[in-house]
Amino acid sequence: MASHFFSLFSRMKNINRWSLMRNSTNESLSQHSLEVAAISHALAVIGNKRLGKNYDASKAALLGIYHDMPEIITGDMPTPVKYYNKDIRRCFGEIEKAAQGTLLEALPEDLRSEYKELIIPDETSELYRLVKAADKISALIKCIEEKKTGNIEFEAAQNSTRQSIQKMNCEEADIFIDEFLDSFSLVLDNLLIND
Repeated sequence: MASHFFSLFSRMKNINRWSLMRNSTNESLSQHSLEVAAISHALAVIGNKRLGKNYDASKAALLGIYHDMPEIITGDMPTPVKYYNKDIRRCFGEIEKAAQGTLLEALPEDLRSEYKELIIPDETSELYRLVKAADKISALIKCIEEKKTGNIEFEAAQNSTRQSIQKMNCEEADIFIDEFLDSFSLVLDNLLIND
């Protein structure tokens, strides 16, 4: 019997993020997920190399790849709407759980156990915390890139995203921001010139 899982996965490229905002450059869910995967991996490596942690960096990257896959079914719900009040957040949480189940069932039964923790992650785990921080950092990068084009539409989002990252008390995220974030304000020529 045919499985639709990876055909569904490929649809992430058709879902644009930031739908309530005027965008200078559209960002697909695929682009975002790749960036979150790379940042999640980096946060785990930072934790391991600098903070004495023992993260599975490869698994962090995999969680980053799949973290928003339910949005293939739900669409990208804008943050101000998703968190407007407790009732909406609770209802949307139920919709997300149903979408996760639908995606898992799209896999052949013998593969589901390998993908379950990627599609339905343990939200209390340390790796999930890193992926959530990476997700916020990716959003912050989008805000910086939009502002670089002169789009002030993202100014408030940039401020609130930075505050939410600070509230996470994630040392790995703080290190990443200190060492890597300023580069996103530069043009390519500046990135390639060694001082």
